[in-house]
Amino acid sequence: MTIPRYVGRPDWYTTFNPETLSATGAPLRWGVVATGNIARTVTADLALLEDAVLSAVSSRSGASAAAFAEDFGFTSHYYDGGPDGLGAPGYLQLVQDPAVDVVYIATPHAQHYDIARAALEHGKHVLCEKALTITAAEARSLVALARERQLFLMEAVWARFVPGFQRALEIIASGEIGEVKWVRADLGFPAPLDDTARIWAPADGGGALLDITVYPLLWAWATLGKPAAVAATGELTAPGVDAQNSLSLSYASGAQAQLMSYLVSQGPRVATVAGTEGFVETVGSPNNPKGLRVSVGWDGVRTESFEHPGRGYTYQLREVTRCIQAGLTESATMPLDDSVAIMELFDEARRQLGVTYPNDSRTDL
Repeated sequence: MTIPRYVGRPDWYTTFNPETLSATGAPLRWGVVATGNIARTVTADLALLEDAVLSAVSSRSGASAAAFAEDFGFTSHYYDGGPDGLGAPGYLQLVQDPAVDVVYIATPHAQHYDIARAALEHGKHVLCEKALTITAAEARSLVALARERQLFLMEAVWARFVPGFQRALEIIASGEIGEVKWVRADLGFPAPLDDTARIWAPADGGGALLDITVYPLLWAWATLGKPAAVAATGELTAPGVDAQNSLSLSYASGAQAQLMSYLVSQGPRVATVAGTEGFVETVGSPNNPKGLRVSVGWDGVRTESFEHPGRGYTYQLREVTRCIQAGLTESATMPLDDSVAIMELFDEARRQLGVTYPNDSRTDL
């Protein structure tokens, strides 16, 4: 029977417990790079942790950095070419701040590598939004540097830590639904087509693949592992990013996975893991299911529901905090080797789709 690889929760994990917010060690001083929507959402959850200190924020814009700092109570803010920066980018000023222990990076994908590298080179731990980088080569370079410097690095795939996903793996690992034979998952939304927007811009790593596919893929990766082969098809925009994509994964065991990601339509946004004895299906989006439907044999379906503090990012943030406080350099729930392997899969999917980015041609790795 295929056993999920990520069962084995950190000690702090429960399906719902407000004490998840409680301090687990010495406070960590956080720096946040970027002030967009995801940075605001994650920072609001970060502020819920008792041992998180909001130390510094950076932005390209002085006004945005100042407003973000005021809204969340950051001690310092930096911006490109700021008065004390002597023309340096805001993120470079932030990673040089001795009052920052760990940096959370929430910029567009194409900037992740340079900012994360600068942070590691200045002795900072790093939590970087997904996708970790644009290419597998960039990912391998960052992982090698983090390991060399013995610093914590993690890709911010928050869905691995939320209660609904962890509970699904627990059910599957128990053998209740038998051996996993197929996985089907989809995620997306209709995004207004604007070639200047980050999500559509080739220079930013736009398209559905790097922005969304990590979540449907998570359900196949966690239950079936790395596939033997991937077949990718999709629809490209005029500038050359994928508006939607479909990945078909095959495994040596004969198991199959079908994954759909899209920026052009509404969809059911459901993940289903089917085994020889039954199935588990998400209620709510696969990246943060609020419930699970479980069916065994020909009997009825039971539903399990979940709650969590904030928007659900606290579990991921608690794991980062716990690992750093314990002197760990990576999370067993979000291992660096997985981030590299998934970027390799995305490289192959992009090759089949015909999606290229400026970062593909970099020679400084």
